[in-house]
Amino acid sequence: MKKFNFRKWIKRFYIVPIMLFCLVSFGLWLLSQKPEISPVLPVAKPAVASWAVGEPIQPIPLQVKLNPRKVKLGEKLFHDTQLSQNNTVSCASCHNLRTGGTDRLVQSIGINGRVGSMNSPTVFNSGFNFKQFWDGRAENLKEQIEGPINSEVEMGSNWPQIIGKLRQSSYYVSVFGELYSDGINRDTIKDALNEFERSLYTPNSPFDKFLRGDKKALTEKARQGYNLFKAYGCASCHQGINVGGNMFQTFGVMGDYFKDRGETITEADLGRYRVTGDERDRHVFKVPTLRNVALTPPYFHDGSAETLEEAVVVMAKYQLGRELSQAEIDLLIQFLKALTGEYKGEPL
Repeated sequence: MKKFNFRKWIKRFYIVPIMLFCLVSFGLWLLSQKPEISPVLPVAKPAVASWAVGEPIQPIPLQVKLNPRKVKLGEKLFHDTQLSQNNTVSCASCHNLRTGGTDRLVQSIGINGRVGSMNSPTVFNSGFNFKQFWDGRAENLKEQIEGPINSEVEMGSNWPQIIGKLRQSSYYVSVFGELYSDGINRDTIKDALNEFERSLYTPNSPFDKFLRGDKKALTEKARQGYNLFKAYGCASCHQGINVGGNMFQTFGVMGDYFKDRGETITEADLGRYRVTGDERDRHVFKVPTLRNVALTPPYFHDGSAETLEEAVVVMAKYQLGRELSQAEIDLLIQFLKALTGEYKGEPL
């Protein structure tokens, strides 16, 4: 008969309960811990249809957060000729909202009939541009406002003169006083104008609707035109929300546009070089937006292309090194026309 090992039995008696106690304690500890669960965030409705993700162009937002009272004040200022020295020219004189946000002149006309040096770009969707003016000398819309106000050719005015005029108006004194603690001054005038100009966005073009999922919004020819637009490299410069307006590019990458134009090179033709003095910036310009482009002839900084067809031919030759057939030109124009949007819910 095997001898009973009392010492071994005692050891087992203690070890088993201890092990059970440890296991139970560990289990209770695990249950007491609050796992770090990532919060479930609401998924924003995509700006484009799933099949359109990755396209070089994005639709214009349907809404932009703005102060409606400042927008209304800025709109009145935008159309007020008191901002010019002789009370004859307003911002709207060169940026007519009824003609695509431009004056449709080769070169804009300022006070006393003075002719400007460049074609006036559209004010529509200018809030999406990465810089302002053809040469990009203004970083934003507020800074851009200084240009025409102080230009002897455009409005020929100055801030003390403008402020003095506006302070004679009970309307302006009242509204500025309600919106701004320091009333009428240069910064508050520019802020109101900036708010209005940011409201000049034009969503819901046929192409935007197409990107958002309505495949019927775009005609077959416009689709073919868009495919050419991408295949030929137009979208390498004209992309993003504004189909341009977000980079600089040399005018004449694949040929000497200015030599072939056959006219004397003007200071305006120097482009970005006027700002930087860097030889690499000679004839470099901000790539213009193509939004509503069918409504804004003539084209280019010098207004040299009278029609959209001419502009397409010039771009193909000097920027892409291509000679397009008439059929290709027509398809590209159909796509460009599909970039015409709406302002305040109405087609432009």
